[in-house]
Amino acid sequence: MATRTPRNSLSSELIISKALELMEGRGLDSFSLRALAGELGVGPMAIYTYFRNKDDLYDAVRDHLMGLLPAVPAGAAWPDQVRAVCRGLRRLMLQHPCLAQLLASRPLSGHETARVAEGLLGVLHSAGFGREIAARTHTTLFTYVLGATSWEIQMATEQRDPEGLRRLRTTMESLSATEFPTVVDLAPELARTTGGDEQFDYGLDLLISGLRTAS
Repeated sequence: MATRTPRNSLSSELIISKALELMEGRGLDSFSLRALAGELGVGPMAIYTYFRNKDDLYDAVRDHLMGLLPAVPAGAAWPDQVRAVCRGLRRLMLQHPCLAQLLASRPLSGHETARVAEGLLGVLHSAGFGREIAARTHTTLFTYVLGATSWEIQMATEQRDPEGLRRLRTTMESLSATEFPTVVDLAPELARTTGGDEQFDYGLDLLISGLRTAS
């Protein structure tokens, strides 16, 4: 049973903290302002004193999480700076899976997302990349991290589910070696590419290698 929040102790910070707790415990799809108010022990209207609507709160939670990212390491070579930004964002999404959904659903909202973009664009600009290449590279890197990590989160969720593992195994075993010879032959290798540091860095290094040729 939720404990009622003491009078005059409600704050935007407390609301964000409890909202994040609910998003991570129940999933973003099951989150509601009514459930949040119940957990805080206040009426739903009390939350509207601090946030105009659910989207406003979503942006605040996302800003809070994005604010946890470390600054771009100064003094490192630009490829290492790019790797640090991308790895840091992936690590944060793995720690807080709801962040991937928040970034995907509202990609252009929030000041902290702009701060991260500023850091990465600054690295590319300082490395001598032109305006067009810097902008396209930023978008490519961001969507790679978001897409690869979202896939990794989903695959990890399915692999923790015995029924999901059974479905995957049944699907792979049902594939015809005549119709899908390469997929069947490379099945063990494909199974090792569903996530993890090595797979993420493999894709990131491919992107950076391509970027070197554009410099």
